[in-house]
Amino acid sequence: MKKLTIKSGLLVSAIVLAASCKKFEDINVNPKDANADQVQVEYFINNAIISAQMDPHIAERVFVLYWKTAGRQHFSGGLSSGSPNDSWSTDYYRYISTWLNHANTAIQIADEKIASGKVQAYTGNLKQVARIWRAYLMSEMTDNFGPIPLNGFQGVNPDFSDVKTVYYFMLDELKDAASKLDLSVTNPDPLKNEDPAYGYNYAKWKRYANSMRLRLAMRLSEVDAAKAKAEFEAAVTGDLITGTDHIFQVQEKDGWSPLSGVMSREWNAQILSTTLENIYTGLGGVRTSDQLTDPKYATYIRAANWAGLKLTNHFSTMTNEPYAGYWFDGLPYTMDPRAYKAFPLPGDFDNTDFAKYPTYDAPSWQTTTADLVDANGATVKTLDGKFCWNGTNAGAWGTKGAQNQWRGWPGAAPRIGIKFRNSTNKRIFFAPWETYFLIAEAAVRGWTVPMTGKDAYEAAIRSSFDYWGVSSFVGNYLTSTDYNRTGTSVSWNHTTEPPASYSMNYKDGYTGTAGTATIVYPVNTIYKGGSVRNDLLCKIITQKFIAQVPWLPLESWNDHRRLGLPFMENPCVEQPLPTLPDLNAGNYMTNSVKFFPQRLAYPSSLKNTNTKGYNQALQQLGGADAVLTPLWWAKKN
Repeated sequence: MKKLTIKSGLLVSAIVLAASCKKFEDINVNPKDANADQVQVEYFINNAIISAQMDPHIAERVFVLYWKTAGRQHFSGGLSSGSPNDSWSTDYYRYISTWLNHANTAIQIADEKIASGKVQAYTGNLKQVARIWRAYLMSEMTDNFGPIPLNGFQGVNPDFSDVKTVYYFMLDELKDAASKLDLSVTNPDPLKNEDPAYGYNYAKWKRYANSMRLRLAMRLSEVDAAKAKAEFEAAVTGDLITGTDHIFQVQEKDGWSPLSGVMSREWNAQILSTTLENIYTGLGGVRTSDQLTDPKYATYIRAANWAGLKLTNHFSTMTNEPYAGYWFDGLPYTMDPRAYKAFPLPGDFDNTDFAKYPTYDAPSWQTTTADLVDANGATVKTLDGKFCWNGTNAGAWGTKGAQNQWRGWPGAAPRIGIKFRNSTNKRIFFAPWETYFLIAEAAVRGWTVPMTGKDAYEAAIRSSFDYWGVSSFVGNYLTSTDYNRTGTSVSWNHTTEPPASYSMNYKDGYTGTAGTATIVYPVNTIYKGGSVRNDLLCKIITQKFIAQVPWLPLESWNDHRRLGLPFMENPCVEQPLPTLPDLNAGNYMTNSVKFFPQRLAYPSSLKNTNTKGYNQALQQLGGADAVLTPLWWAKKN
């Protein structure tokens, strides 16, 4: 009997022993010395896909505390202020190496079976699926760390390849694997159960490969435009993820396993970020009163020209966030319709989307009030966050932060909804809106695509609105020329830049004195020197950012590293931030790539376990093994 030697070093005994022994001689088979009949390609693909959903241990560290933080999908310090955690990075490096190990083993087993002639009709297709999924996993790893091995995850210390080489390899793999999928193959029913994403619908896997190729090609747009254009134009002619039935998504399950929800840990508050607050507010011109029609909300809705309470003794002003120093004591007059769906309001306990987490500490979500105190701890003012819309910014708040008990209090701020936290949803890896946004961006760049930029842009927004169940608002939304707080509007045909500033009414939160403030639109100096806030690319990436909430924070981080879009406010610097040494009291009103995390540092253990590979990686990285070293495809200044 032909034996199968698995180079990746994976322990396959669990898979072999899962099969019942039909023959007496099977007792004498070493479970680690599996044969080609016993080990099935689909088992390893299944492991590679399911494991990458992230069990709660790694999901909390990577998806929530790294990606959602760097992608500004919620309020958190740490990575957003330039401070990663070596222990978390070590765990992630180990986990994703294992996932890639599974994918590589699937490819190896398929090759062994093909060479032996002991193949099923679908074996060749399984190999291509494994290659497609491996390309995704490699993209995830390289987008976090930078240079990674091409020949790694096979039980030996590998050589590292630079990011450009990795990207060229992934693009080639996706192209070749998609071309070799045989869509005429009919699968036996049991096989479908081994693919948690598509049930081995090869036509959908081909769509995924082509859309992934669009994503990776666009990543090169700023550093390798010719390659990006060629790859994109070739891939966009194929079948793509364009419908809801094409979405690459995997069903989550309750408990503690790789299928547990990636946002399910109850102690993570996942409060609305200031970035999202400013992007959502005013965008699309849809009135809050038309969205929240229950009379209980009516008295909280504020006028269009209301800035809120000015509380500069307790809220940081040392950031380029346009409403720094203000706290909003109600609901904005207009709001992107997806905002209230994603982030239910504090105190809205009857809302079925409201997250009553943590369940073991009800006061933390039931209590909507929090105090602002003085240096002696005496209450200066009590804020009631019930039915109020406020995001929170990271950074060093100094004394203001120490005396602000509202900041970070879960019960007094909007938080991500329960449907994303209770392990009953489907985790999305690629959705139609991303395909359309990519096509829209390609059109703006002048590349050859099958539809106009406007049509693709609007199709993407419609797809996102469908997902959130707010399609009744999309018609008026698409024609809106109202600016959000960062100076971007929705309408494709409206590219007029906003004025430099505008007037808003406010009330002094300490004295109650009314006043008028001049609010300045933020200057995003990373993008076109800060002179542009409302061109087509600003619109596309703003809408893409909103649509990717909450499932694709890594892509939001990637877009910001690549383009500097959408506008993200700087972390506050009431005190110096040692982890962001270039951001200081003299320049916080401007943006720089030096103020935002660019990657994860390699695990410290890599230096000892693979010194040669680590040194190769640093040489190819082109900079220090630091969180602020930009990747090859990212903006450098």
